Amino acid sequence: MDHKSQSGGRAWIMLLLASAFEVGYALSVGGSQAFTVLSWSAAALVFFLLTLYFLSSALRTIDVGIGYAVWAGIGSVGAAILGSVLLHQPLTLSQGFWLAVIIAGVVWLKLADSAKLKG
Repeated sequence: MDHKSQSGGRAWIMLLLASAFEVGYALSVGGSQAFTVLSWSAAALVFFLLTLYFLSSALRTIDVGIGYAVWAGIGSVGAAILGSVLLHQPLTLSQGFWLAVIIAGVVWLKLADSAKLKG
């Protein structure tokens, strides 16, 4: 494994962590009730700082357009699914379909980036 693919793999791990923290941020903001609940507001701040750090680290290697699209896609899908499960927010079949389209797009973007790193 060469250095370029190792740093690319590390960048994708950083991007996945940033995406997970983005989900935590979105759910914390929802729980903060417009930043009126201190514990949820503090959690939102921590998740926000973590997502920015890991996203900026990942974008040193991954192209901004691809990295941001993957981060936003995973964050959106994760927040919708976990919001439905944890916060009892409705999730319709139609919304589920379009979330699946986002997931497919994220997978294709990752595959396209992997091909670029090998080429």
